[in-house]
Amino acid sequence: MSQPSQYPAVNPWLIAMTVMLATFMEVLDTSIANVALPHIAGSLSASVDESTWVLTSYLIANAIILPLSGWLTELFGRKRFYMTCVVIFTGSSLLCGIAPSLPLLVLFRILQGLGGGGLQPSAQAILADTFSPSQRGIAFSIYGMAVVFAPAIGPTLGGWITDSYSWRWLFYINVPVGILSLVMVSRLIHNPPALAGKPLTRANLLSMDWTGMGLLALGLGSLEFVLDKGQEDDWFGSGRIEFLAAIAAACLVAVVIRELVVRNPVVNLRLYRDRNFSLANGMIFCLGFVLSGSTVLLPQFLQTLMGYSATRAGMVLSPGGIVLIFAMPMAGLLLTRIGARPMIVFGFLVLGTSLWLTSRLQLQTDYATFTVLRMLASVGLASLFTPISTTCFSRIPPGKNNAASSLYNLMRNLGSSFGIAAVTTVLARRAQLHQLRLSEHVSSAHISVRQSQLSQFIARNGDGLGAPTARAARLLYRSIQQQAGAMAYLDAFWLLGTLCFVMPVLALFIIRVRHTSAPAMLAE
Repeated sequence: MSQPSQYPAVNPWLIAMTVMLATFMEVLDTSIANVALPHIAGSLSASVDESTWVLTSYLIANAIILPLSGWLTELFGRKRFYMTCVVIFTGSSLLCGIAPSLPLLVLFRILQGLGGGGLQPSAQAILADTFSPSQRGIAFSIYGMAVVFAPAIGPTLGGWITDSYSWRWLFYINVPVGILSLVMVSRLIHNPPALAGKPLTRANLLSMDWTGMGLLALGLGSLEFVLDKGQEDDWFGSGRIEFLAAIAAACLVAVVIRELVVRNPVVNLRLYRDRNFSLANGMIFCLGFVLSGSTVLLPQFLQTLMGYSATRAGMVLSPGGIVLIFAMPMAGLLLTRIGARPMIVFGFLVLGTSLWLTSRLQLQTDYATFTVLRMLASVGLASLFTPISTTCFSRIPPGKNNAASSLYNLMRNLGSSFGIAAVTTVLARRAQLHQLRLSEHVSSAHISVRQSQLSQFIARNGDGLGAPTARAARLLYRSIQQQAGAMAYLDAFWLLGTLCFVMPVLALFIIRVRHTSAPAMLAE
C-alpha cells in the first residue's frame, strides 16, 4: 500500500507508545477500584452497596461515549478530540482523588468515563492510519498489551495501592501519565486531511443527529445498568430492571432503524456490510466476554474458597501478564507470516483448553497449577487480540477507521459487561442448585454420623464456644456451602471454555486480504 502522505514523518513506534500510555490507564481504571470499594465506602460514610456506583457510573459513561467517538472525531478533528479526552480523563482523575463525598465522586467518575471512553477507539484508529497493513499486526500487538494486561493486573495493583497508601492514589496516579500523554500527543500526532474537523457553524450543529444521539445514550446507559445491577436486583424479578431493559431494547432498536436511513448517522452501521468487520466484532465481543469473566472468577475463587490473600491471588495472575508482554509482539510478527485465520483458531482453542482444564480443578489444587493454566490462557489471549483487530480493519478505508474503531471497541466493552453479568449470575444460581443437590444426597444417617464425629472432635479440642453438637452442625453446613460454591465456579469456567471452543467457526469465514493491497472501499 503506497500512500506515503498518509503516514506522519515521526517514528510510528513513538506514536504507538504515545497512544498506549493513556489507553493503559483508561482500561486499568475499569477494574482497579474494585477491591477498594470497602475503603471508599468507609472513608466517605457510605454503604458498600452505595459505593458500587463508583464502578457502575464509569461503565455507563464509557459505554455511551464509545460509539459516539467516531462521529465526534469527524466533527472536532481527531487530534483535538483525542487531546480533549486526555484532558477530561486526567482532570477528572484528580477530582476523583480529592472528592469529599460519594455523590461528587460518582459525578467525577462519570466525567472520567466520558473522557476515557473516547481514548480507546481514537488510539486504535490512529494506529490503523499510522501503520501500513503489513505493519499493523505488530502495532496492534503493542496496543493489545495495554488492553489485555491492564484489567488483569488492575485488582492486584488496586489492592496494593489501597493497602500501602490510600484509595485516592488509585486516581492520582493517572495525573502524571495523563500530562505526559498530552505533551507527547501534541508533538507527535497529526490529523489526516479527512479528519481535520469541521467548522462549528450553526448549520453543522443543526445537521447533527441529535435524536439518534439521545436514543443511543439512553439505550446503552440503560443496558449497562441492567447488566451491572441485574443479578443484585434478581434480574427480571425487579421492576426497575424490567423497566430499564424495556427502555434499552426500544431505544437500541430505534437507533438501528434510524441510523440506517438518516443522512448523517451518529454511528455508521453500514460498516457491518463488510464480512471481516462483522466477524471481528463478533469475535472481540466473545474475547471481552471471556477475558473479563475469567479475570473476575479466578481471584474470587482463590480468595473466597481457597483462603488466598489478595496479593497471593494477584500473584497467580501476574505470570500470565508477563507471558502476554512477550507473546503479543511475537503474535504480531507471526501474523504477517501465517495470516489471521489459523492464529484465531489456535488462540481460541488454547484459551478454551485452559479454561476447560480449570473447570476440572479441585479445592486441593496447588498454586503452581493455577499459575500454569493462567499462563496457558495468556498464550491464547496473545494469539487472539492482534489478528482479530487486524481483521477488523483489513477492508476498511482509512477515512472510516475512526467509525469502525468506535463500533469495534463498543463490542469489546459490551462483551466485558455481558461476561461479568453472566458469570456472577452463574455463580449465584448454580451455587444454590448445587447446595440443594448436595443436601438431598447426604442421607440423614450420614449427617448424624458426621455430626457425631465432629462433636466429639470439638469436645476434645474445642475452646468452649457453644455446644459441640451445634457447632458441628454449623461446620457441616459450611462444608456443604463451600463445596457448592466451588462447583458453581467450575461451572462458570466450563461455560467460558465452551464458548471459546465454538468461536473458531467464525474464523473460517474470514476473507483473506493481501497486505500489499489497499483496503477495499465499502459502499456507502
